[in-house]
Amino acid sequence: MAKSDIHEVAKEAGVSISTVSRAFTRPELVSAKTRAKVLEVADRLDFNISRSATALKSGRTNRVAMLMNEEITSWFNTQTFAGIESVMHPAGYDISLFQHIDTEANRREFFGDLPIRRNVDAVFVASFAIDPHEVEQLKRIHVPIIGINTPSSDGFDATISIDDEQGMFTAAQHLINLGHKRIVYPCSEAALLDSSIDARSRGFIRACKSAQDKGNTDLDWRVLSVPRGPAFADSALSALLALNEFPDAICCQMDMMAIPLVIKLGRYGHRTPRDYSIVGFDDSPYADTINLTTMRQDPYAMGRSAAAKALKLIDGKTLLKPHEVVEAQLVLRGSDAPVED
Repeated sequence: MAKSDIHEVAKEAGVSISTVSRAFTRPELVSAKTRAKVLEVADRLDFNISRSATALKSGRTNRVAMLMNEEITSWFNTQTFAGIESVMHPAGYDISLFQHIDTEANRREFFGDLPIRRNVDAVFVASFAIDPHEVEQLKRIHVPIIGINTPSSDGFDATISIDDEQGMFTAAQHLINLGHKRIVYPCSEAALLDSSIDARSRGFIRACKSAQDKGNTDLDWRVLSVPRGPAFADSALSALLALNEFPDAICCQMDMMAIPLVIKLGRYGHRTPRDYSIVGFDDSPYADTINLTTMRQDPYAMGRSAAAKALKLIDGKTLLKPHEVVEAQLVLRGSDAPVED
């Protein structure tokens, strides 16, 4: 059976052709009851509105891009994507994912081809910086660039981020205030790109140096850098166990490192908070399950905020607060304790 056209759908649904078009392209302008009727008829008649025809008429593609330097399966990226999708999908937009954009080839492919194809209406960048040349390529086609937890707001039309450096400063200061003297910060090696997570190490170092400057001269701290990749938590475990003296506190770059460390260190006789304190970062799934003290951020809410900014920018509206910074919150649970005299 041949596919039906828009005239047949309109006749069967008892609405105008323009209403059928709006039901697909501008759903907010059609009542829920009418749109449901149109979609039911369209599905029954095997009708799909032409996205390309809509784009030619409106000058939009109804598609946005999300760039990430890791896989979508990471907790942060999954939550960010879910937040963006919860706003963009009801507005009629599809989301194209570009993973592992931290490689030179992938960056060249995206930023080099996009100005030619002009096939997105906005670009979301999650957790890393883009250089001036890449910004210029996007500016030439008037595509809004929205950063989510990016190291800085330079080159972006709008951003929503947490203060990673200040968040880790707070975490390290908390351990110092509990009286710990041997504090270790295990972390993955810095990315090729300027990544937001790498700012956390600066917060840890700043907190320790500040404490020493204020007279805490017997504070012994160090950064343990391990290779990036899926085995980074096991690498951190090996590095910790290889130390001449086990630390009395561990400040972790993220919960994905802290959670396996708590479990696996217990197998080697190191139990928290009896033997050491540990603080994570993210408040991701299972942090509450293992009673982990951590720094909380909400990437789902940041994704929603970024999407709302994107829709306004696409419509040519001016944002009252284009750049926002959210403070990470210390969540006290049971993986830390004061040092006993």
